Amino acid sequence: MYRKAAVTTVSNGSYLQGQANGRLPSMDSEQPAQEGKVVLKKKVTLLRGISIIIGTIIGAGIFISPKGILKNTGSVGMSLIVWTVCGILSLFGALCYAELGTCIKKSGGHYTYILEAFGPLPAFVRVWVELLIIRPAATAVISLAFGRYILEPFFMQCEIPELAIKLITAVGITLVMVLNSTSVSWSARIQIFLTFCKLVAILIIIVPGVIQLIRGETQYFKNAFAGNDASVMGLPLAFYSGMYAYSGWFYLNFVTEEVENPEKNIPLAICISMIIVTVGYVLTNVAYFTTISAGELLLSKAVAVTFAERLMGNFSLAVPVFVALSCFGSMNGGIFAVSRMFFVASREGHLPEILSMIHVRKHTPLPAVIVLHPLTMIMLFTGDLYSLLNFLSFARWLFIGLVVAGLIYLRYKRPDMPRPFKVPLFIPALFSFTCLFMVALSLYSDPVNTGIGFAITLTGVPAYYLFIVWDKKPKWFRNLLGK
Repeated sequence: MYRKAAVTTVSNGSYLQGQANGRLPSMDSEQPAQEGKVVLKKKVTLLRGISIIIGTIIGAGIFISPKGILKNTGSVGMSLIVWTVCGILSLFGALCYAELGTCIKKSGGHYTYILEAFGPLPAFVRVWVELLIIRPAATAVISLAFGRYILEPFFMQCEIPELAIKLITAVGITLVMVLNSTSVSWSARIQIFLTFCKLVAILIIIVPGVIQLIRGETQYFKNAFAGNDASVMGLPLAFYSGMYAYSGWFYLNFVTEEVENPEKNIPLAICISMIIVTVGYVLTNVAYFTTISAGELLLSKAVAVTFAERLMGNFSLAVPVFVALSCFGSMNGGIFAVSRMFFVASREGHLPEILSMIHVRKHTPLPAVIVLHPLTMIMLFTGDLYSLLNFLSFARWLFIGLVVAGLIYLRYKRPDMPRPFKVPLFIPALFSFTCLFMVALSLYSDPVNTGIGFAITLTGVPAYYLFIVWDKKPKWFRNLLGK
């Protein structure tokens, strides 16, 4: 492996010497590229970009339990409206990230944009929470779904042992880590295949649903807005669930430096992906309601399996397999993207130096990938994962809202910055307001869990001053940090 200095990139993908204090160099810098550097190569094409976004967004949720939105809206019609509106809002957020990705041509996603707009402290807090809690917990949760559904066909008549689920989950996590450490190309190819599997799984649900509609099976759509009235607190919580189901549209921005022709491919990949996912999600929910009533959906543990059992007979055994492949694709896409955030944060001096090393032959950020493995395993076998995600789910939207607010700020702070793709100002204004409103509402509706998550996030502030600002560290402490 080859040790890279703290560096950053410019629009042509060349690497420049960066600053050690975590600030990014000027975007207008014209310094020449350093010769002989080992860099991450541009291997993400338009198709691979689409597969990263779709493959990461579509996980287990749409197949297993979309009842959170129905429960909080109170009616079939309102739930379908929320699914549609959440798709549009997510498209707005994705368009904002498309602008940021084409004018700030650095990998790292949220971290890089916050660093560029607001400086090192909030950027460090973002990557601190992501590394220690959010990504290991999120990976463990989606991996558990993979483990459960890959074993489902073998335990049709009995309950799956929890230990078996966790052991096969550990194998799946390790396989994803090895794949992303070995080859960018193979990781991207497998992601394309898994994205194809996800879309096939959705079509397996949509096509029978359309046939049911043609046959006149519309009884569950009659009086679609009748039922329990959605409460003032329920609707925002429904939007929270919907936005979570669509989350993942930002992952292509984590690998901007590896995207071919990013000015063109990032906006195209984002727009194509979000249209496909939104249409697919809405039609999938329509298909469910052609066969399953609202009450039955709320009682089902796995809606797609219940749907398949009623319409497909023995073929329903294929559904758990497709759900497992869908989860594996989300694991792969998430690790592929987020490892680049850690790579960039290390490059800027905010994480240990070893995380910015690149394998000299494979051209993968090997340490940034495998650093997640022990943390994920610890959470898989010891942590209360779902509570942990509840604690910190608000942090994701807080920082995404901050990123999009940073886009507005950069419009005024740096009006001359080249912007090959530019969105109307009302889009980032509306989206950032929506994110911050959801965060404020979560503080009001669930003050205990959200307060714990807020406290965990704030631990990043003293950590920043301890690890980054404090200059007179003892020698053993500097050696521990790899400096």
